[in-house]
This record gives sequence, C-alpha cells and structure tokens, in this order.
Amino acid sequence: MAVKKPVGKKPAAKKAPAKKPAAKKMPVKKPAVAAGKAKTLAGLEKKIGKVPKFFRDLTIKEPEMFNLVMKFEDHIWSDGKLSKKTKKLIAIAVAAALRDQHAVRAQLAGAKNVGCTKAEVEEALRVTFLLSGMPAYVYGRAQLDDVMK
Repeated sequence: MAVKKPVGKKPAAKKAPAKKPAAKKMPVKKPAVAAGKAKTLAGLEKKIGKVPKFFRDLTIKEPEMFNLVMKFEDHIWSDGKLSKKTKKLIAIAVAAALRDQHAVRAQLAGAKNVGCTKAEVEEALRVTFLLSGMPAYVYGRAQLDDVMK
C-alpha cells in the first residue's frame, strides 16, 4: 500500500527549541546594617556600651529577630519608674553577680553615657557583694577599674 502525501500542504517546519529565560541573579544579601540598622546599632551602643558581635550578626542572618530584640531593648531601657541610670547600675551589678566578663565590660562601657559615675558603680557593686558574695564584688570591681579609670 502506498502512502499518499497530502496535496497542497507543505511539511511543517521544525521549530527551534525555545530558549530558556536567563536565570535571575539572586541579589547578594547586603547587611541590614546599611542606613537604619547602623543608626540603631550606634544608638544601642551609646545606651548600653559595646554591642556583641553575635547581635550585630543578627542584622544580616536574622533581621526579623534583630528588629524584635531592638523593640524589646527599647522598651526595657526606656525611662519608666526607674531611670536609665538606675537600670544601668542594676545591669552592671547583675552581670558582675553572674561573673559575665563581656556583659560587665559592655555595661560599664555605656555607664558614662547615662550619667553613672565610678563611685555610683562602686556602690552598686557593694550591693552585689552583699547578695552574691566577695567573688562577684571582686570580679565587678576588677572590670570597673579597667573600664572606668
């Protein structure tokens, strides 16, 4: 049996394979510290002293978490029934009681920014001594002498 060719119709031209759209380049994750975050970190550093590296890293790795923590920080450090200065003295005393060198030094670094004097920090550390013992007092006092000369 012979195959009949259709009359008057040309064979369909082969289509070139469709080009795939160019792959979209993923934007490079820029640090959220650009503009607003840098200002926020600077403000936080002025309030509390040295900002820990892991906290700075949150601005890049987990910006949503950073924003939540900053809202909480603002709430805690804002003047309320206790002044910022009083809160700073409490923070220094607690950090000394925990013997957390980074926290003690970071809190001491920001103490002058909220009006704490070396004598006031010394008095707060005496309360720490009363409640947490000689090691906590000595620990805090050693950091005080080093940071607030």
